[in-house]
Amino acid sequence: MPLIMIVDDDADVVKTFKNDLTREGYQVICTYDADEALHSVNCARPDLILADIALPGMDGIELSRQIRANPATASIPILFVTVSGDMETKVAAFDAGADDYLVKPFDLQELNLRVKALLSAFPPIWLESESDD
Repeated sequence: MPLIMIVDDDADVVKTFKNDLTREGYQVICTYDADEALHSVNCARPDLILADIALPGMDGIELSRQIRANPATASIPILFVTVSGDMETKVAAFDAGADDYLVKPFDLQELNLRVKALLSAFPPIWLESESDD
């Protein structure tokens, strides 16, 4: 079962995403700032990261840069889920290593479709090892 990390400082958003993704059959871990996320990503090795850009302290774009700079975490897909829809921010996010970008508000069905697409494009390591058997 894929493990998805949510990184958002809004507890209501985290709860909504967690409930929806859990219903879809995913394991979910939640973090509320980039520093906590960096620690958790190194320990838990999630299969996908959903991150806001506006985070306390380090923003999501810098978080993405740091994840991409670490060879152990560089291949984890990152989906930004944020209120910032301006082109400058989108370009910065993709330049920092984003694999997809979704502007709030949106329908949870779209989030689920994007999660499935990213997990298909970047199969979890545990799934790849099972298919080798």
